Amino acid sequence: MLIRILVVDDHSILREGLRLLLESQPDFQVVAEAESGREGVEAAKKLLPDVVIMDVSMPVLNGVEATKSICSENPSVKVIGLSMHTDSDHIVGMLRAGASGYLLKNCNWEEIVKAVRTVVTDHIYLSRKLDGFPIKDYFELLTKEDISVYSILSDREREVMRMLADGKTCKEIAFALNLSSKTVDVFRFKVMKKLGLNGIAELTKYAVRKGLTSL
Repeated sequence: MLIRILVVDDHSILREGLRLLLESQPDFQVVAEAESGREGVEAAKKLLPDVVIMDVSMPVLNGVEATKSICSENPSVKVIGLSMHTDSDHIVGMLRAGASGYLLKNCNWEEIVKAVRTVVTDHIYLSRKLDGFPIKDYFELLTKEDISVYSILSDREREVMRMLADGKTCKEIAFALNLSSKTVDVFRFKVMKKLGLNGIAELTKYAVRKGLTSL
């Protein structure tokens, strides 16, 4: 069976390296590459790959949000998160969004191949370097009451939060999202209140810690 793969990462060198590695396998085919989460969502919708290898930290639309969109629209598509982060916020965020795997960027090529072959058989794959965090612990976290940013904030609030953390002004955000500046101010106020944050500096630190921005 030919396994069709989409690679999503904002670094062209990494994408090209993954393509070469993956296509060295006779039953792997890289059907497309995307350099942003939004491009990845559109490519997945159009091409319906078997597996998406998704960079977790990307600007504008990060890997968690892109994974959530892909998996909600196409549940048969398997997503493997690719990241340097080993904390539970990033890993559980990806699993909750619908990912079937999570790899660290310093893993070897054999593990990437193994992860792809594992998720296409409807199994979960976590990087071997995460052995200190048994997989059952993640599923326990997934079933606990979710008090993360993904349940506290709406999709639009998270989008506004990311753009604020990336240094965009309310006027720039309003233009990008086709909203009024007053509406963006309301979203900003709601985000600050819900998360108990005071000022853009705290918001930015929080967004970085939760993987909502690549800063």
